[in-house]
Amino acid sequence: MPKRLTVVVSQGQSNNPAKRKLEEDIVAALLFEPGIEVTIVPHLYDLKPDGPGIMGLQAITTDFVVLSWLYERAARWTLDRNNIHGKSGTSLLIHESDEDDDDLLDEPEEENKLRVIDNRPIPNRMIYCIDLRVSNNLQEYVDEVKRIHREVSTSVVELGGLNGSSSPSPTPQQLARVAQPTNDTALKEGGELEKPIETIEPFRIEEDAKRRWYPVIDYSRCTNCMECIDFCLFGVYGVDKVETILVEMPDNCRKGCPACSRVCPENAIIFPQHKTPTIAGSDEVAGGGLKIDLSQLFGKPQEDAKSLDAAVRERDEQLLLAGREAVGTAVGVPKRQAENAPREKDDLDDLIDAVDELDI
Repeated sequence: MPKRLTVVVSQGQSNNPAKRKLEEDIVAALLFEPGIEVTIVPHLYDLKPDGPGIMGLQAITTDFVVLSWLYERAARWTLDRNNIHGKSGTSLLIHESDEDDDDLLDEPEEENKLRVIDNRPIPNRMIYCIDLRVSNNLQEYVDEVKRIHREVSTSVVELGGLNGSSSPSPTPQQLARVAQPTNDTALKEGGELEKPIETIEPFRIEEDAKRRWYPVIDYSRCTNCMECIDFCLFGVYGVDKVETILVEMPDNCRKGCPACSRVCPENAIIFPQHKTPTIAGSDEVAGGGLKIDLSQLFGKPQEDAKSLDAAVRERDEQLLLAGREAVGTAVGVPKRQAENAPREKDDLDDLIDAVDELDI
């Protein structure tokens, strides 16, 4: 018997007819698939931590799929910040740029740093996150969900066996009841059971979800360096009982300000609704285009003066809008400046300089 799989459809923030139609078509197509349960929630990023949407998602204890209008990383770590944890399931339905970057992700990192996720227990269940912006083709989403359902069902069969030693054999009494049933269930001509017509509806979680703006931390990248808490002056960040960074007061964040994401040395801070893909949670290499800094291919994120200048400017703008005084680079920047002090060039620097001179 196939394992049951919950599919969560997270609706878009707007009432865009094309988006709504795709959501409804996906729900309708999956509703009658055996072994699949469909749940509809408002936009994942806007759900309140103590609201019915998050509580409903927290109640799911098995493998599940989330279809949302967010990058895969953004959706996964938005779930994580709401204590919805699991192993990362791999979807084959991804953005083309992510496919192109697969080889880059296999390159060795410049240094093996300890990430926050390395010290966290992960529940033994899979969570698959699919971006609804990948394709406009309904069938691609339906086929991918079916593939995932087969994948999780296969793992159950391999562990328990379909009819192996772990499955008890039927008793003689059970076999006799099958051969000569004693109930009076009405049968149609030909021996088929009379099935009542049922109306199947998806499980819909209603919530008055207003648009929000706050950072989401990717703990698979975060090294707990605390640069974000030093830089942010609005009380957004805090630490837990074991001194691990967290977003403590998300609604203190200034709408439209991604400054802390720009100063993060590991590109671990995501603003899912930002217009820049790398800040919104895309895995694509920062900078784009054909001219790529090779140091980024070896795990080094984008750390140029322009990013820092933009972050300082954005923070000062928000301070002024809040009626406070701009601080420029006087607060939260010294640690980064010290790390960026001039050093002697190594072989990698020489290689980067040589490629830059090619002007490709």
